[in-house]
Amino acid sequence: MTRPAVSQAESILRQRTPTPDAPAPPLLSVDRLTVDVATDTDPVRLVEDVSFTLAQGEVLGLVGESGCGKSVTAMSILRLLPEPPIRIAGGAVTFDGLDLAHMPKHRLRQVRGSRIGMIFQEPMTSLNPTFSIGWQLDEALRLHTGLRAAARRARILEMLRQVGIGAAEQRLRQYPHELSGGLRQRVMIAMALACGPRLLIADEPTTALDVTVQLQILQLIGGLQRETGMAVLLITHDLGVISAFADRVAVMYAGRIIEVADAAALFRQPRHPYTTALLAARPRLSGARGALAAIPGTVPPPAQRPPGCPYAARCPRADARCTAAMPPLAGEAAHVVACWHPVS
Repeated sequence: MTRPAVSQAESILRQRTPTPDAPAPPLLSVDRLTVDVATDTDPVRLVEDVSFTLAQGEVLGLVGESGCGKSVTAMSILRLLPEPPIRIAGGAVTFDGLDLAHMPKHRLRQVRGSRIGMIFQEPMTSLNPTFSIGWQLDEALRLHTGLRAAARRARILEMLRQVGIGAAEQRLRQYPHELSGGLRQRVMIAMALACGPRLLIADEPTTALDVTVQLQILQLIGGLQRETGMAVLLITHDLGVISAFADRVAVMYAGRIIEVADAAALFRQPRHPYTTALLAARPRLSGARGALAAIPGTVPPPAQRPPGCPYAARCPRADARCTAAMPPLAGEAAHVVACWHPVS
């Protein structure tokens, strides 16, 4: 399969910090993470047996349709979902040697914002409308650094300029509703990176932005990643972004990881039928015109996931074995797939 056409951001985003030759422990390790939500009857499983690793300086793309569990996985890493009704029912999340899944909340608050930053999908709902931009940027520095007020203000102005926000002094006095969507997203990036985190989790960072602003935001994140050497977990449904930005890709479906591979290998030779269908459905800038390919059916909601492989009902390769048991992730270390009948 040919590699998809990507935006002009590719030549910029591909200038990455080289990965060291010597193997090193992963910065982030998610091992069989399982998350439930309590209901009036039985708990409902949101994500199940999710496993992946992320090395220092690496960008891992987490991709899949809406409803696959990508954001739940990201929020569970930092335990940002309400506990209860949501709980981590099994597995482990280890960041830089720290057990995040079982860490006391007061210690976890010391990690969030300082060592792990997060960009949320919609900055208008993530920023507090009752506080100025300056106050909200200053909050993270007050909580996580010993800087005095003057030094914090200098750092805030530096971050605003670094993320491409002009008239920084004026912006400090403004409120979220006074900024455009692109500026709000840049403020979110400045907040996420203010304390110099080692890991950035970017959950659909270009959602609801126009195409020009999307490109600017991606260039900004790519440039900051190269400068700082931080690791990035990039969550998106945009395969063009993934092909331009990610070193490796984890494909998610119905709460499970179903394929993990180097980005180039995944686009060249996907092995799971769902990954193949996703790539076939992407828009192309060249080639024959015609209707876009579509995947029949929808992602089953958490309470209605069938036994066996959750993709079986939509898969042309499915047989009785697929509906009876969920296949394990298997294959070579660099390319694993959860499928009884992988594409060869």
